[in-house]
Amino acid sequence: MKDLKQKALRGGFAKVCAQGTGFVVRIGSLMIMARLLDPRDFGLVGMVTAVVGVFNVLRDFGLSAAAVQRAVVTKDQVSTLFWINLLVGGGLGLLSLAIAPLIALFYHEPRLVAVTAALATGFLFNGAGVQHSAILERQMRFAMLSAIDILSLLTSTIIGIAMAIHGFGYWSLVATATVTPLTYTLCVWLATAWIPGMPRRGVGMRSMMRFGGTLTLNSLVMYITTNFDKVLLGRFLGSDAVGIYGRAYQLVNIPTDNLNSATSGVAFAALSRLKDDPARFKSYFLKGYTLVLSLTVPITVACALFGGEMIAIFLGPKWISAIPIFRVLTATTLAFSIINPLGWLLMSLGLVGRGLRMALVLAPVMIAGYLVGLPYGPKGVAFAYSTMMMLCVLPLIMWAVRDTVISVRDVVAVACRPLLSGCMAAGVGAGVHIFLKVDFPPLPRLVLGVTLVLAVYLWMLLFALGQKRFYLDAFQEFKRSSSVDTALVASA
Repeated sequence: MKDLKQKALRGGFAKVCAQGTGFVVRIGSLMIMARLLDPRDFGLVGMVTAVVGVFNVLRDFGLSAAAVQRAVVTKDQVSTLFWINLLVGGGLGLLSLAIAPLIALFYHEPRLVAVTAALATGFLFNGAGVQHSAILERQMRFAMLSAIDILSLLTSTIIGIAMAIHGFGYWSLVATATVTPLTYTLCVWLATAWIPGMPRRGVGMRSMMRFGGTLTLNSLVMYITTNFDKVLLGRFLGSDAVGIYGRAYQLVNIPTDNLNSATSGVAFAALSRLKDDPARFKSYFLKGYTLVLSLTVPITVACALFGGEMIAIFLGPKWISAIPIFRVLTATTLAFSIINPLGWLLMSLGLVGRGLRMALVLAPVMIAGYLVGLPYGPKGVAFAYSTMMMLCVLPLIMWAVRDTVISVRDVVAVACRPLLSGCMAAGVGAGVHIFLKVDFPPLPRLVLGVTLVLAVYLWMLLFALGQKRFYLDAFQEFKRSSSVDTALVASA
């Protein structure tokens, strides 16, 4: 607790660096694979992952979060959790094998049986590494976790690209999806050097199982909600529609997914240690919220304005039909950047039941929107998705912060400056985009446009709205924590 701020800053910096590297790797992989494979290849794998991917939500039954959230966890509890996770992972793998013929029948695509069987192995790999990863999180060893993330991503990406070059088609995507959890689990085993003991009864598991079960059910509902669009497209419009929609969805979400992954683990671990200190809890939460939103807004603006250039450069000419879908979906990234930090609040305070009720209300609203947009094809579904998400932002904020140390006014005060800066940058960027479109090819148009949008955004945020001191203070805090690390290493 005494050096929590330093650990959080160092961990956050490590995660941001790792996610930045991961972003480059994912974009590079997407650019290469999009040119080596066809939309149908992506669509075939996307059909399966839209269904069995729901099992990823169940793979640890929320027990990793339960282990991180508790103030004290015994060795017997962690060992018992390990065997539960392994059992759950093996069970999900067997369940995937059992439903493989049904998936093929649902989509009228016999090749999906073998694809589902191969992807089923990933559940066992994941289950074996959940508690080892949780141990590293509790110790706030985020630099180690970041290195493992990058290593597993690089390994799977290299194998996938090599297979695609040698003509394995959609099997290269399957290999990428299965090698990642295998490599990750092997690495966290080596990093912790922890061997689990035998499971035991009567070690205080009931409350942890209740917390984890509620969190898992919440995640399950949200997974179904955010993937039902792809199931509908695959069932009624085929693999090409899923391939186009799925690549647009993936590309527009890569930056914000990386950012959320970089911050959520650190924020959850730190806030869980501060839940009994309301003043510090509020300060940490709002500062983290500010940083996440201020980084997400310019990304969203750039994607909305320069989506055509991004698709042409990153995916290539055969993906041009994904451009309008990509632009429409940028609104969802903004909505999720506002909503996702509320998950830190609810989980760290143990309010997972409230999160579940919020998900149960949101789910039918979103699915109804997909059904309305489906007759208009992938673009109609994307428009429905974005519209419903934006309409739900304010009600979800009000519900999440009720009876907590955070108020709606706090959230609005944090969000208004980045959003106002984003509006200013969007207005200038729109004019610049029209001007550059006349004579400039896609790459220089993208570079110049994004650079100008970012410059306008930073000027507005840091100087016009007076946020320069906040970010300078955060930078100075990080420098001080880095100096402490250097001194400790030198003395050792």
